[in-house]
Amino acid sequence: MKIFISADIEGVTGVATNVQLMKEGEYQRFRRLYTQDVNAAIAGAFDGGATEVVVADGHGNMSNILIEDLDERAMLISGSNRVMCQLEGLDSSFDGLFFVGHHGREGGDVRAVINHTLAGICVTELKVNGTVVGETQLNARVAGDFGVPALFISGDDAYVAEVKEDLPDVEAAIVKWGIDRYAAKLLPPAKTQLLIREKAQAAMKLVGSVKPARLKGPVTFDVTFKNTAQAHMTTTIPLIEQTAPTSIRFTSADMVTAYKLFWGCVIIAMTATNGVLSSANA
Repeated sequence: MKIFISADIEGVTGVATNVQLMKEGEYQRFRRLYTQDVNAAIAGAFDGGATEVVVADGHGNMSNILIEDLDERAMLISGSNRVMCQLEGLDSSFDGLFFVGHHGREGGDVRAVINHTLAGICVTELKVNGTVVGETQLNARVAGDFGVPALFISGDDAYVAEVKEDLPDVEAAIVKWGIDRYAAKLLPPAKTQLLIREKAQAAMKLVGSVKPARLKGPVTFDVTFKNTAQAHMTTTIPLIEQTAPTSIRFTSADMVTAYKLFWGCVIIAMTATNGVLSSANA
């Protein structure tokens, strides 16, 4: 059995504030904790019968996991030039999808630690076919196009509650309890890593019984950005309709195509945030 792990850092053990993840702060320390949480999920997958595990580092520049410390049974996808973003490498050969260290969406539960939706610098809200989604729900729908079901999540309690409203069958490891966007009640690594491993192993029993979150096309995305420039500059792509000063809409034939287009819009919006795009060649 093949398992794909989409990993993020805000929901891992010990993380409670953005300062901890800044390169000039405690980043190196939390890279290790990130890697350890991922290793716990890898171990649980193999405990439960996995024969192959692929991990996609999905935070920031997507090259945070320490390869020298990664479980040697797994393969790592690292680096930020990816058409498929947090799902690079996923295809229909996988039997299940794990989300390790993910977080709540922006605009959801105020207790969700470092809540945001893909790019906190620009995205305020994302709707897929009229339903507001966070990163996990978005990625689960993309995986559904490949016939791959979401089986496991780990993160804070608010995130777990949010995801289970949409994906009630997933196994979940709660590694902390949110107090505020930048505060949490934490469990120590010795406890969280054991919990992640146990829940990941239990998730393997869901293979074959949990249905993929498949959407039949066409698929419509409505995206609200944080300023007008971000929304406006995405219309350099002819398929994009600006529906309000800070909002856009587009429709694609299927979820995978829509996901790629959304990621492209986010890249444009990030570069347009402070006028970088318009002045790049001045």
